[in-house]
Amino acid sequence: MIPFSPPRIDDKIIAEVTAALKSGWITTGPRTKQFEKDITAYCGCQTTVAVNSWTMGMQVLLHWWGIGEGDEVIIPAYTYCASANVIFHAGAKIVMVDINKEDFNLNIEKVRAAITPRTKAIMAVDIGGLPADYEELMALINEEQIKAQFSANNDKQNQLGRILLLSDSAHSFGAIYKDKRSGSLADISSFSFHAVKNLTTAEGGALCFNLPEGFNHDEIYADMCTKILHGQNKDALAKTKKGNWKYDVIEPGFKCNMTDLQAAIGLVELGRYQENLDRRKAIFHQYEAAFSQEEWANNPIFETENKTSSYHLYLLRINLISEEQRDEIIQEIFEQDVSVNVHFQPLTMLTAYKNLGYKMEDYPEAYNSFANEISLPVYFDLSDEDVKTVISAVKKAVFKVMKNEK
Repeated sequence: MIPFSPPRIDDKIIAEVTAALKSGWITTGPRTKQFEKDITAYCGCQTTVAVNSWTMGMQVLLHWWGIGEGDEVIIPAYTYCASANVIFHAGAKIVMVDINKEDFNLNIEKVRAAITPRTKAIMAVDIGGLPADYEELMALINEEQIKAQFSANNDKQNQLGRILLLSDSAHSFGAIYKDKRSGSLADISSFSFHAVKNLTTAEGGALCFNLPEGFNHDEIYADMCTKILHGQNKDALAKTKKGNWKYDVIEPGFKCNMTDLQAAIGLVELGRYQENLDRRKAIFHQYEAAFSQEEWANNPIFETENKTSSYHLYLLRINLISEEQRDEIIQEIFEQDVSVNVHFQPLTMLTAYKNLGYKMEDYPEAYNSFANEISLPVYFDLSDEDVKTVISAVKKAVFKVMKNEK
């Protein structure tokens, strides 16, 4: 069976994790701090805070920015539930908008129409690893009439003086937009290092801060490190200094710090990340070459003049089929011992959000993109022979289902 997205766990990873275990530092320690510095250097952002998941990182971030009851945050209807869940738990209103027909990303004009004086943030989502249209989004929120209606709740929001631009970069580590890497494309970006991501720490994530001039990023780093450790003003590493045991809890905080065991995996993965990207790129191009010959295939956009994907998900769409036919095709692919997936069910199809009153018919492009989408395996250890097997399985499955429908 060809799996969908196994992590790359080899002797180099095992050796580094073993070294971390033997070092005595298995919670937040020197490896985590080094990982944060290396991410900052790689992404070109101002500072990075490593956390135990994308979700908790974003949850703390919304709290830190002062987003809560009465506020609104705009997100695409086409994303994983975590993007919406954190807004719900912050007490703010989730404002969903539709996506582009071509590339799964936020539709700028839909965003414009959704902005109100209560809008505090826009969260763009880099679906599949292709960056959203950050320059256009930033231009939108800097328009005079948009800024004029912005209403700040606190000093940080007042200092920014406009809607905060967030990037859900869970898929896009290593992606490039107009010569800048993901992590430096928005005011603040949040990465996921979950087991299926291009760069994994088993579970984990990172917040990358790139706020405008005037924001003190050293202070932001210190403040966030306090917030992710119960509001405690010293972590375990700081307390190892002689006579430095005494600490204070300066606010009721959260608990979502990254551990050195996680960072050990991340340091190895980051050190060889270009090798990973190159292999994923090669797989994408093999899929594109194979399916470009088929009239029924709608290949994803993953490279443009201004954008280069992280090659995280190959989001193949099958033209002129129904959701039910797509599901039949997936089953036929599985019968050939190839694992595939779907990314994602739009939020409005999920019980939790249907129960909150969101309706699928309000987001037609999100549904259309979902209904015929199949995500194909992409990972470092997927051999060229495996890629050929995947291609063959998809073609056979599509042919069988379409033939049966005639």
